[in-house]
Amino acid sequence: MKEERILLAHGSGGLMSQQLIDGVFKKAWSNVFLDDMLDGALLELPAGKVAVSTDSFVITPIFFPGGDIGKLSICGTVNDLVACGARPLYLSTAFIIEEGLPVADLEKIVASMADTAAQAGVKLVTGDTKVVERGSADGLFINTTGIGVIPEGIHYHPRCIQAGDRVIVTGNVGDHGLAILARREGLSFQTPVVSDCAPLFEIGRKMEGFGGEVRCLRDPTRGGLATVLNELAQQSALGLHVREEDIPVSPVVKGACDMLGMDPLYMANEGKMVMFVSSQAAQEVVQELRRIPECARASIIGEVVSDPRGLVLIETELGTDRILGVLEGEHVPRIC
Repeated sequence: MKEERILLAHGSGGLMSQQLIDGVFKKAWSNVFLDDMLDGALLELPAGKVAVSTDSFVITPIFFPGGDIGKLSICGTVNDLVACGARPLYLSTAFIIEEGLPVADLEKIVASMADTAAQAGVKLVTGDTKVVERGSADGLFINTTGIGVIPEGIHYHPRCIQAGDRVIVTGNVGDHGLAILARREGLSFQTPVVSDCAPLFEIGRKMEGFGGEVRCLRDPTRGGLATVLNELAQQSALGLHVREEDIPVSPVVKGACDMLGMDPLYMANEGKMVMFVSSQAAQEVVQELRRIPECARASIIGEVVSDPRGLVLIETELGTDRILGVLEGEHVPRIC
């Protein structure tokens, strides 16, 4: 790449497009599936049910404490596959790049994607690149689609949730949302806030051994923990009762949210999972989760109840119950 910034000609389909693909993408992602450079990837899939997930990432800023849009794009789709009970195997990606984006920034993002994919054990096998005029894409948009295979005996679904099951969250909530907000608004805290962005493939591997004792997984991204709990209460047609004092929140996130008039339960996360597990297995599941560095603060935060159906009740620190509603409006826009 001779140019220091992306030009419209890099999206023309001609020589400069080929130079961009070879000099940035193929150079970083080379593997046996991608290197043939066909119109699509020819993949080998083991036996089993296939899970497919797709997501688009429009975050601003594209670099933030703890990650960047490239790492985020891999983690987001890998974690969606894990929540389906799948072992992530392959990813496709599409880039919409704004004219003028520094090539050095693009190279950092592409390298970050390669590193995160390698960490998660997945391969980037096919992709697409488009370049649009200045002012049309706010730097860079990325889409990723993932394919994974679900092992025999694994079936995670809201319909599997039963009254008496325990609700587990795998660590502190709200870190990603506050990290993005702080960087965007120029806020600083005595203890730096870092996004929790991480691929959660190890959770999937460890939970396979529990079989049907694990009922359902969901990653609480936009809308945060509160919104995901409401979604699952409605989808399972059961109620949830959670305890505020048991929900792990870091002191800096709690203090900042108090100062800003925000609620960490509605802040986005990119490296956490909400899990529904039988009461018999819940303590053992938490012990296994805490062996994973990203899950060191995994906690049981509540249980599934028969009534009130479709609602989430939260026991406050004062010992009283209130309804924990779904997010209304936009808490922090352009968060992932």
